[in-house]
Amino acid sequence: MFRTRVKICGITRADDALAAVRAGADAIGLVFYAPSPRAVTAEQAAQICAVLPPFVTTVGLFVDAAEADVAAVLSHVPLDLLQFHGDESPAYCRSFGRPWIKALAMRDGLDVAACVERYAGARGLLLDAWVPGVPGGTGEVFDWARIPDALSMPVVLAGGLTPDNVAQAIDQVRPWAVDVSGGVEARDASGNALRGIKSARAMNAFIQQVQLRGVEGG
Repeated sequence: MFRTRVKICGITRADDALAAVRAGADAIGLVFYAPSPRAVTAEQAAQICAVLPPFVTTVGLFVDAAEADVAAVLSHVPLDLLQFHGDESPAYCRSFGRPWIKALAMRDGLDVAACVERYAGARGLLLDAWVPGVPGGTGEVFDWARIPDALSMPVVLAGGLTPDNVAQAIDQVRPWAVDVSGGVEARDASGNALRGIKSARAMNAFIQQVQLRGVEGG
């Protein structure tokens, strides 16, 4: 039976990281991109990583960061996997000596198969919605039919996933993993998302839907 993996991204608090793990998350994402409302410092990230149990993958998200800045984070934070969301070259991505994945914004005309060849050293490709000027975390869904069949690299599906649509996404795309951030965030009394603050209830609901598709889809 194939099991779709789950990454909860944009974690900013140790309590949320633990709640994600209890819900069944395989990985947590830490954002090292200052303009993001979900950004963390190296010190915050190290504190979050320190409370995690074994066998949970820690992923660091970067956007066109200076090599020195990435190296500084790596000297403080025990990241297992690097995730690059900018215009980073393959040489840049592999220069840190860590496993990595490349995020692609699914803009019109993007040749995903060609990107697989270009980023052949990646552990996988993360496919996200394209919103001008926003490198990820958009909360938007793209047309999943645009993903080519039988890519030779694992696909991590992102972009507007929620407990309400993740089952459909898995049925249609059959990704190796799904990546969620805004879709599992807490909300205030007016229904506005509290960016960077996760809802344990929403994370549980999301992962339950993923697990059900694993059982039903085989």
